[in-house]
Amino acid sequence: MDLPPVAGKIAALSLGALPVSYVLNSISELSHPLWVALLSALILGLLFLAIYSLSHGEISYDPLYAAFTVLAFTSVVDLVIALQEDGYISGFTEFYTKEGEPYLRTGHGIFICYWDGTVHYLLYLAMAGAIYKRKGYRNLGLYWLGSFTMSILVFLLGNILGKYSSEIRPAFFFAIPYLLVLGWAGMRVFKQSRMAPCCDPATVLEEQSKGLLRRPADLALVLYLILAALFTLFRGLVVLDCPTDACFVYIYQYEPYLRDPVAYPKVQMLVYLFYGLPFCALAGYALTFPGCSWLQDWALVFAGAIGQAQFSHMGASLHLRTPFTYRVPEDTWACFFLCNVLYALGPHLLVLRCLRWPAFFLPSPPADSLAPQKKQQ
Repeated sequence: MDLPPVAGKIAALSLGALPVSYVLNSISELSHPLWVALLSALILGLLFLAIYSLSHGEISYDPLYAAFTVLAFTSVVDLVIALQEDGYISGFTEFYTKEGEPYLRTGHGIFICYWDGTVHYLLYLAMAGAIYKRKGYRNLGLYWLGSFTMSILVFLLGNILGKYSSEIRPAFFFAIPYLLVLGWAGMRVFKQSRMAPCCDPATVLEEQSKGLLRRPADLALVLYLILAALFTLFRGLVVLDCPTDACFVYIYQYEPYLRDPVAYPKVQMLVYLFYGLPFCALAGYALTFPGCSWLQDWALVFAGAIGQAQFSHMGASLHLRTPFTYRVPEDTWACFFLCNVLYALGPHLLVLRCLRWPAFFLPSPPADSLAPQKKQQ
C-alpha cells in the first residue's frame, strides 16, 4: 500500500495535539508545574518514538525530519494556546498556560505562538516534504533558522529579565533542548550545498563592473539599510533611557510599549542594536563591492529574524493583553505601522534581490574562463 503524502502524515501527527491538549486539560491533577513539565516531556518522547517507527527511511536520510515533525506538533500546540488566550476556543491549554508557562499569556507570548503555529508550521511541512522527496531545503532552512533564533532568544531573555522572572516554572527548561536542536539544525542547514546559479562568467563580469549608481535597485536598498540602521540606533537609545527630547517624545507618544515591564520590547530593541545594526552595515558593503557571496545566506537568516520579530512586536504593541498605557496611541497608528512594516519589508526585498539576480555577489570569474567566449565572438 502506498504511503500517504508526507504533509498528510505530519499534519495527522501534529493535529493530534488537539485531543491530547483537551484530555490533559480535563485532568484536575495537573495542578503542579512539575507534573506539567514531566507529562509534556513524556508526550514529546512518545511522539518521537511514533515518528521514528513510521518514518525510519526519512530519518535515516536526514535526522532533521524527526525534529521538524516534533516541532510541527509543538507549533499546533502554540496555535491552540494563542487562539484560546484570544477567546476563540476554550478547554484546551488552560492547564499549561497557568502552571507551565504563564508568560505565554502576554501579548508578546500570544503573537509568537501565532507565528509559530502558522509560519513555522508551514516551513516544517515544506522542509519535511523536501526531505521525503530527497530534495534540498537550504533557503527555507535558513529563513526558519533566523526566525526561530530570534523568537527563542527574545522570549528567553525577556522571561529572565522581565516581570515574569519570579514565575519561571520547570517547563521553562524545555528551552535547553530547543537550543540544542537549533544549533544542530543550523549546522546541518549551512552544510547543505547551494543551488548553482545560472550565470555565465561574462554576465558576472558585466554586473560586477557596474558601480552602485548604475544599479538603482541596489542603491535603493543601500539607502533603506542606512535608514534602517538609524532607526535601529534610535530605538536602541530609547530603551537605554537616552535623555534627549526626541527619545522622550517617541517612547511616550509613538511606542510606549517599549516601556512595558515584561522586558520583551526592550530586549528586542537591544538585539536589533547589537546584531541588526552591524548586519545593515555589512549588507551595505556587500551591495557596494562585488563578490560577497555570504550575503545570500545571511540575508535569508536576517529576513526570517526580522519578520518574526516585527510581527510579534507590532502585535504585542496593540494587543489587549498589553496594559492600555503601553499600547500605541490611536493617533500615531499610521506612523507606527509605516515605520515598522517598512522595517520588516526591506530585508525580504534584499533576499529577493540576492536570489533572483545573484551575479553581483558571486566570486569573480578567472580570466581564462572568458577566453572561450571571446574566441566564439
